[in-house]
Amino acid sequence: MKKIDCYLFSATHTEAEYTIKSLRECPFVNQITLVGNHEESPNREYLYLRTGQMYGSDILKQIALETQAEYTLFYTKSTPLKLGMFALDRMIQILEDSKAGMVYADHYQLKEGVQSCAPVIDYQMGALRDDFDFGSVLLFHTVALKEAASRMKSSYQFAGLYDLRLKLSQSYSLVHINEFLYTEVELDTRKSGEKMFDYVDPKNRSRQIEMELACTEHLKEIGGYLKPEFKKIEFGQEQFEYEASVIIPVKNRIRTIRDAIRSVLRQKTDFPFNLIIIDNHSTDGTSEAINEFKPDSRLIHIIPERTDLGIGGCWNVGVNHPACGKFSVQLDSDDVYKDENTLSTLIKAFYEQNCGMVVGTYMMTDFNMNMITPGIIDHREWTPENGRNNALRINGLGAPRAFYTPILREIKVPNTSYGEDYALGLYFSRHYQIGRVYEVVYLCRRWDDNSDAALDIQKMNNHNLYKDRIRSWELQARIAMNINFNK
Repeated sequence: MKKIDCYLFSATHTEAEYTIKSLRECPFVNQITLVGNHEESPNREYLYLRTGQMYGSDILKQIALETQAEYTLFYTKSTPLKLGMFALDRMIQILEDSKAGMVYADHYQLKEGVQSCAPVIDYQMGALRDDFDFGSVLLFHTVALKEAASRMKSSYQFAGLYDLRLKLSQSYSLVHINEFLYTEVELDTRKSGEKMFDYVDPKNRSRQIEMELACTEHLKEIGGYLKPEFKKIEFGQEQFEYEASVIIPVKNRIRTIRDAIRSVLRQKTDFPFNLIIIDNHSTDGTSEAINEFKPDSRLIHIIPERTDLGIGGCWNVGVNHPACGKFSVQLDSDDVYKDENTLSTLIKAFYEQNCGMVVGTYMMTDFNMNMITPGIIDHREWTPENGRNNALRINGLGAPRAFYTPILREIKVPNTSYGEDYALGLYFSRHYQIGRVYEVVYLCRRWDDNSDAALDIQKMNNHNLYKDRIRSWELQARIAMNINFNK
């Protein structure tokens, strides 16, 4: 009956007491080990493994060597864990039936005393984000755990668990049990819009470097790694009336659209440009606000006949307009360009870096354009040598984004209202260099009507599942491209 060795991470002895009691109520639990950087405890109900690197490679390899039960459980939170009725029975059953390397489950969360559902999403080959949410209870088949750990080559301080599950996924499935099997206490009560920039916080830079190394190693092992070799672009092959077009898809942004338009029309350039606004059937006065600027011949106001367009579909309308310029430049309807030099700076980067796409740097602001946390987002994790590979790990490439129009017309923009820009970034990076501008050229305004300011968990899951699918499709294409290249 004693089938599970359990390892509790980050818990103090006091914090672990409730979780240990909960685990001991299950007849399958064998040995319990507390993993952390705390003083030894005289308590003989569990073992203690002291480490200063909670998810470092060395401690995980040690655990893989020491665990002896048929299954091994990791609990990755320091807060109390309450298992559901027969939860571990069910996890063992699914682990055995599916022949998986690891199972994880939906669960409940207690936030400030309120219980809510916390469903997670299915794992797939493109689920390469190092912050993929498995929940806090991971149950491994010990044979699979030992095999994966034996192939861990590097010694990481932060990326050990990430490296372990990537290695595991190469040989075994990671199975999501969409049943609510336990309750955890969640202390991070921030809104989704506040959490989404953690990975670009400068204080997390050391951690991000390790995650990139682990992901790159994984890509090399599965055949998805791309060398820094890019197609060259001849920008003079096609003739355009305009050098650049700013594209603004908009629907019901009466409070912000005037600011966006003004920030475009005040641009100072030595080349002709225009502004193409795709007004997706606004009903709040946005259309009338756009018409106020009609005396400026550079503004093209399009109301599509179609009613089935997302943001990506609106982009396709704008990019395929006969007056669209050689370069298509993004501006969201609630953001603004930093100053009158933004457009010139972005277009200059295409020629200097010979790239199919350019990504700039933006500053987070409140509605009144005062800087707010986390401040400047420059995505300096991008490198010309490995950016195209690391792009499969991170959840976005930055803003503003600009594209060489002939290529964009060829590949098309996914007709969605989330993730379409990320899909384009991955496709462009598969073939072409992506240029970077590391000075602030864009102000990203955060307010209540932002699409990702405060998402509920179901919407977050839908968004993350879609981006994981985008990564899966891209990864499959890159693997196939490498196979064909090596034939």
